[in-house]
Amino acid sequence: MSHIKLVSAALMPLALLACTTAGSGPVDVTRFHRANEVTMAPGSYRIETPSQYAAGSLEASAWNQAVAAELNKLGFTQASGTATYSVTVGHARTMIDPALGGRRSPVSVGVGGSTGSYGSGVGLGVGINLSGPPKPRIGYDLSVRISRSADKEVMWEGRASTETKKGSAADQPNLIATKMAQSLFKGFPGENGKSIRIP
Repeated sequence: MSHIKLVSAALMPLALLACTTAGSGPVDVTRFHRANEVTMAPGSYRIETPSQYAAGSLEASAWNQAVAAELNKLGFTQASGTATYSVTVGHARTMIDPALGGRRSPVSVGVGGSTGSYGSGVGLGVGINLSGPPKPRIGYDLSVRISRSADKEVMWEGRASTETKKGSAADQPNLIATKMAQSLFKGFPGENGKSIRIP
C-alpha cells in the first residue's frame, strides 16, 4: 500500500505540469545581437521597467522574475545598484477575438485584463450552432533588451510571442512568463536575426 502511495505522489507533479501547459501554444522567438560581440561576458545586471508598464504590479514582477531566472542560469548576477548591464523587460497581453476575424483587439499592457466585443448579443434558436463561435485566444508578447550601462550600447535584444486559450490553465501570467523567458533565452545568444518556433 505504501508503495502505491509513493508512486502516486511521484506522479502528481507530472500531472500538474500537464494541466498547466494545456492550452498553451508554441513560442515564436527572434534574437538580435552584435555579431562581433556575440560572446559577451556575463556580468552584473539591473532590470529596468519601461515607464508604460506598472513596475510594482504582480504581473510585471512575474515577467521580471522569469527573465532574471534565465539570466542567472547563464551566469549573470542580479544587482540592486550599479551594474555592468541594464536589462529592459517589456510585456503585453492581448485578446485575439474570432469575432474580429482573428485580429488582436485593444491591447492591455502590463495588466491582467483584456477587452473586446466577444460574446455580446449572442442568441439561441432554430438553425443556430449551439456549440457557439470559437472562444477567443490570448496573445502574449515579451521583449528583453540588454545594454551596457557604461555607454547605453545595446548588446542583445530578443522578442517572443505566443497564444493561449482564454480561461485555460495555461492562461496565467506567471506560467506564461516562465515558458516565454525559457524559450527566449534557449541557446543564448541565439542566431542573429533568425526567427524560430519553440514548442
